[in-house]
Amino acid sequence: MSRAIPLWLFTLAALLPPALLALGMVWGGALAWAGFIAITLFAAMMDRYSGLFLGDAPEGAEFPAADPLLAALAGLHIVLLPWLVAHLAGTARPSEKIGLFLGASLWLGQISNPAAHELIHRAPRALFALGTVMFSMVLFGHHTSAHRLVHHTHAATPQDPNTARSGEGFYAFFLRAWAGSFARGLRAENDLRVRKVGRKGIHPYAVYIGISTASLALAFALGGMLGLAIWVLLSLSATAQLMLSDYVQHYGLLRAKLPNGKYEPVQNRHSWNAPHWYSSAMMVSAPRHSDHHAHPSRPYPALRLPSAADAPRLPWPLPLACTIALFPPVWKSAIRPHLKPWLSV
Repeated sequence: MSRAIPLWLFTLAALLPPALLALGMVWGGALAWAGFIAITLFAAMMDRYSGLFLGDAPEGAEFPAADPLLAALAGLHIVLLPWLVAHLAGTARPSEKIGLFLGASLWLGQISNPAAHELIHRAPRALFALGTVMFSMVLFGHHTSAHRLVHHTHAATPQDPNTARSGEGFYAFFLRAWAGSFARGLRAENDLRVRKVGRKGIHPYAVYIGISTASLALAFALGGMLGLAIWVLLSLSATAQLMLSDYVQHYGLLRAKLPNGKYEPVQNRHSWNAPHWYSSAMMVSAPRHSDHHAHPSRPYPALRLPSAADAPRLPWPLPLACTIALFPPVWKSAIRPHLKPWLSV
């Protein structure tokens, strides 16, 4: 019987790539590629042992070290991103810069993004603030509002900008979802401010834009126009990977509209899941997406993997599925037979 993913494995899988990126900057040479290899080849190799750690934690289990790991990942994000930009804008050899840039872009997209996502769902204000800073540093702060206030309410309906329609290619989705989530998140925050008279404070979007502006100013101070360009490119890569994750995890799955005009409650069958233990640990359980929608405040070590009869499963690890989605004709052809059984449910 498979065991639940233990917290030490979350820690090892999530901290290994940023540690290797730091070593790559300090020592250079082949180590500059170590972070990239850890997130790609090593993770893919470990996922092949598919029977390990696919069980569920006991209901009600507590994980006192779960939030400190998220806070540590946030601290690494805040420190390592400027360090990487300064290093990449410096005098390192081109081969080292390429390895570090690729590793950094995947680390931001596949580890920092899921960690920030978990943080914006945590109740303590300090943890929520860390997630906000992480998303804002990569110029995607509005996701903090849009994800919680729009996506979790309207997921798997046409009202959610971040739910991909069957047959929709990723690039069309990206443009529609980015603009739609920015506008819908802003509208949701404005509506909250109208309802909370006397408790307005600084508008969240002003916070996001302020942190993003400060981040770009820091990038310029660290590396001039080259540093600024590197920060923007890394941010664009991180944003694209987050949007790829949204695209893949809800592709083609829609809730039924009821006779009263409302949509049925969100079910496990309205999200794709990935039963691959190592990439799930590395991405702090992001591939266990159905249970997250059912229980948004449930800590990541406790998220459950629905059975294959209860929810659709990706035939590939989530990072590989996102890579395939970059090629829309290939993605649509590959996912079609896996999607078809769920269109009539």
